[in-house]
Amino acid sequence: MALYDAWKRVSLDPQGQPVKHVWDEYMAKEKAVYVQILKEKTTKIDLTVAEFAEKYRLTPMHVTAFIDGIHEAVDGLPHPPDEVTEETKMTFDIDFTRLYKQMVAYKAEELYSLPEWENIFTPEEQKKLYTEQKKSHTVVRNEAKIRPNDPCTCGSGKKYKKCCAGAA
Repeated sequence: MALYDAWKRVSLDPQGQPVKHVWDEYMAKEKAVYVQILKEKTTKIDLTVAEFAEKYRLTPMHVTAFIDGIHEAVDGLPHPPDEVTEETKMTFDIDFTRLYKQMVAYKAEELYSLPEWENIFTPEEQKKLYTEQKKSHTVVRNEAKIRPNDPCTCGSGKKYKKCCAGAA
């Protein structure tokens, strides 16, 4: 059985919902991986899945979950994770700015608030990155709202409610 299939089998119930105790255990292990990466300021990973699992004290099955979680924050990871084996080579660079922002986007406060980030960014830099990421998904509408009794935007001279709004 493929590693990722094994992970899905144990981490999701028959209805596809997360199995809490399995995810709690994984999240603690994932957090420990990030703590070590941040402490060591690791910017390059060049290991097989089995080597990564040994170095970061994970099971190869957990490594596939890790790959699935980090793949949008780094380039060069084997994806989709369901093709990953213990011999699969993982070679990727870690861009800490991109990783931090992706953690913010995922709302992974337990990861982007790790004290080890201070080895990488000052608190002011962290705040700036957080704000940049949050603003990147904010949609601001500047056009005025059309009211029913306003002239129709199509230029017919009729009231909006009697023209295009009635067609909608």
